[in-house]
Amino acid sequence: MPEPLLEIKDLRVHFPTEDGLVKAVDGISLQVTPGDTLGVVGESGSGKSVTFLTVMGLVTSDQAVVSGEVIFQGEDLLKLPKEEMRRIRGAKIGMIFQDPMTSLHPYYKVGAQIAEAIRTHLDVSKHEAHDRAVEMLRRVSIPRPEERANQYPHEFSGGMRQRAMIAMALALNPAMLVADEPTTALDVTVQAQILELIARLKDEFEAAVVIITHDLGVVAEYCDDIAVMYAGKAVEYGRARDIYYNAEHPYTWGLLGSITRLDEAGTGRLTSIKGLPPSLIRVPPGCAFHPRCPYVMDVCKVDVPGLIPSDGYHASACHLSLKEKQRIFREQVAVRS
Repeated sequence: MPEPLLEIKDLRVHFPTEDGLVKAVDGISLQVTPGDTLGVVGESGSGKSVTFLTVMGLVTSDQAVVSGEVIFQGEDLLKLPKEEMRRIRGAKIGMIFQDPMTSLHPYYKVGAQIAEAIRTHLDVSKHEAHDRAVEMLRRVSIPRPEERANQYPHEFSGGMRQRAMIAMALALNPAMLVADEPTTALDVTVQAQILELIARLKDEFEAAVVIITHDLGVVAEYCDDIAVMYAGKAVEYGRARDIYYNAEHPYTWGLLGSITRLDEAGTGRLTSIKGLPPSLIRVPPGCAFHPRCPYVMDVCKVDVPGLIPSDGYHASACHLSLKEKQRIFREQVAVRS
């Protein structure tokens, strides 16, 4: 197996507040392999975005208590000075943020913003940077890129703004692209177009990709590996086929049960996960999911389960035995079929 491009080891990001310590990320370990796509899935507040904002150097020790390691191409990003992180951010790691309307500056033309990102890292003229910006708009399938480069963000549709953000993130041919909820607020047709675009550009640029989302259905066709997060921790990790066809954690079962199936359209109601995500200031003892789990046992209320591999790669943090997990998942599949 190739060396990981990115390896996150026991990362913790805790924010001090007047009400207490918010444990946004509480001991997560992940890795991203060159050329692969990792899906990071979980409800709002599970720590997905904070994890990768920390990787990008956008959450620092000035704002939070940060510990652990973030090894990227052999360097621990958490130990680098801010100037070095600026060199890596954009040039080696690109990021597509959740809301392209607020990520793009409303007062500057789209082409100028992409060109500025290029000139920040490369010693090129304004003309060369502009030409590169136009070329990137063309590569993300924006029609009439020369004309569109001279327009403002409000003149772009939501899908086109997202394409412009992808163009900016890939303009310097980074080794890794982080897409934070790249399909939020887009209709389903445009969602598919954006995900297909990311998949195509990943191969063209030979980049690794991280897709952060709350919807397992969104990443079904595009991810090699999937990490499921809950309350700041990874509760399940494995290859995509493991998560979709052999899930081992009750929270993952709940997420899978909430996906609409085309062959069941109009025949039944969506299955929801009972209860609400926990407060990250007062996380329940033991397994954080136990107040919402239909299979809770006494041990779940006391002991925090480790992320234990069942086959050397697929791992889940649950006190149920592997035999019980497999039996329950088979029963759930049978009910949904």
